[in-house]
Amino acid sequence: MTGVTRGIEEGATETREDGTRVLHYLLRFPQPVENVWAAVATSEGLGGWLAAAEVFEPRLGGAVTLRGIGSGRITAWDVERIAEYTVEGRGRIRFHLEPTRPSGTTVRFTHESPRDEDPGWRQRFDRLVAHLAGAPDRSAP
Repeated sequence: MTGVTRGIEEGATETREDGTRVLHYLLRFPQPVENVWAAVATSEGLGGWLAAAEVFEPRLGGAVTLRGIGSGRITAWDVERIAEYTVEGRGRIRFHLEPTRPSGTTVRFTHESPRDEDPGWRQRFDRLVAHLAGAPDRSAP
């Protein structure tokens, strides 16, 4: 099912031969990359819309534990560009940020999961939109 709501575009869902389910979303935000990065790649930001980050080591290979989601590692990390978390039993969650003109951000989101259930990303992204709308502008001097 493909749909677009408030800058949240659901892409195709695919199932690989090994049974892995891959979800794609394209998210567009009017906020600058700095703000979106803070929301998806800091313990404070993740706690504001996704889950409390009980453990969060912001570096490649760092540990991450998201309350109610699980524990794992940061498996890709390129500051203000890519944050990827691989969580035991939940798969790989990847945020790829790209600046858009004049000052917005596009996020290419991918979730690869061994589970065949709806993880509720649309509702979570609605919370992310609200979180970003209320966050201070980190790009301001």
